[in-house]
Amino acid sequence: MTAAALASTVRALVARGRGILAADESSATIQKRLSSIGVVSTEENRRAYRELLFTTPGIGEHISGVILYDETLRQKTRAGNPFVTVLNGAGVLPGIKADKGAKALALSPEEKVTEGLDGLRERLKEYLELGATFTKWRAVIEIGDGLPTSCAINVNAHALARFAALSQEAGLVPIVEPEVLMDGGHDIARCQAVTEATLQGVFAALFEQRVVLEHILLKPNMVVSGSDCPTQASPGEIAERTIATFRRTVPAAVPGIVFLSGGQSEEEATRNLNAINGIASPPWQLSFSYGRALQQSVLKAWSGKADNFAAAQKAFRHRARLNGLARDGGYAAELERSAV
Repeated sequence: MTAAALASTVRALVARGRGILAADESSATIQKRLSSIGVVSTEENRRAYRELLFTTPGIGEHISGVILYDETLRQKTRAGNPFVTVLNGAGVLPGIKADKGAKALALSPEEKVTEGLDGLRERLKEYLELGATFTKWRAVIEIGDGLPTSCAINVNAHALARFAALSQEAGLVPIVEPEVLMDGGHDIARCQAVTEATLQGVFAALFEQRVVLEHILLKPNMVVSGSDCPTQASPGEIAERTIATFRRTVPAAVPGIVFLSGGQSEEEATRNLNAINGIASPPWQLSFSYGRALQQSVLKAWSGKADNFAAAQKAFRHRARLNGLARDGGYAAELERSAV
């Protein structure tokens, strides 16, 4: 893929009013999601649920791309249409989770390092042939007593940069995801400090490995209070600290930032994204790449029953629309109760 084609993919993924659906849950994660509604995680149930999402009428209005899992990239609708074909037909770009998951870091087992670089070049070639246009790699950084260590930040930054370089070599746009987890009792100032240190390490590694910044997207956490912190920051403070952090660490050459939702609820993720987009003149497009924050109400509406298909799709369309509005600073809380 040419540089012009990579740039075109990036622009499409961060188009105004649209964002990315993260439907790349690992086998263990999708099992938890389905178990929460009393559905067994069989291949057919996983396929049926993804079909529900991908065939939602008007999905392309507010969803620009979908991150798929290896299994999902190869699946088809009940009628026999490949999911990739269905998404392309709706004007939605298919992407792929390229990593193999976070494992315990040697000699620092409280921390994680993401694996999957072995054989990645060959996998990326296959993913391109299967129709993927972009990739994603997630690293997790934990906050705790003495954590994160510089070792954890550096090894994860190195892996993210190698992944990004290999993706661009293959003609795929990499989404670089360094997630500082919100688990814990730390305050928002601690999250900001760790996020700054993490992003500094990531971009140093990207520079070192000659990754073209104009052809990547960054998928970071918002700067938020720890989930167990007794004092939770307001959307306004979250927005101010998040943008301040990015101004200190993210080069303006990066075309877009697509936030992960982490442990936020659907409404929290939408409300905070809207507040962030209310800050004037950032040098990047600020969008979303949400998983649970786009799917929680969809799962409840579906509950594994075919009769609930339409209601679940309505819930998904509603959630996508609200995040599309928040992506441009046009969300209001009263819209939560509006008809789709």
